[in-house]
Amino acid sequence: MKWEEVVALATELPEVEESTSYGTPALKVAGKLMGRLRTDSDGSFALKTSDKEALVAGGDPAYFTTPHYDGYNYILINLDLADADEVAELIDDAWHIAAPAKVRKQRDP
Repeated sequence: MKWEEVVALATELPEVEESTSYGTPALKVAGKLMGRLRTDSDGSFALKTSDKEALVAGGDPAYFTTPHYDGYNYILINLDLADADEVAELIDDAWHIAAPAKVRKQRDP
């Protein structure tokens, strides 16, 4: 997957926009961070998740973490290896985590 594809998927959700975080491209819902594209050596996508442990334990090389993200509910995704359908599900999960209740009600009354 490419960043542009991730943005296209995410911006279909209510109040999601492309923005920046720490000087890198990011996705935010109602101003709240969902995830950001890391520009360091691994070039991964850091995305909020409720399934971090399961994704890391699953053995799929597309999903990993680093000590920097210990204690945080972010999974790192190698977009070159990731399945687009799985990333779409993870983006939806990140939206539910980050979106304020009034925004979630727009989609989940």
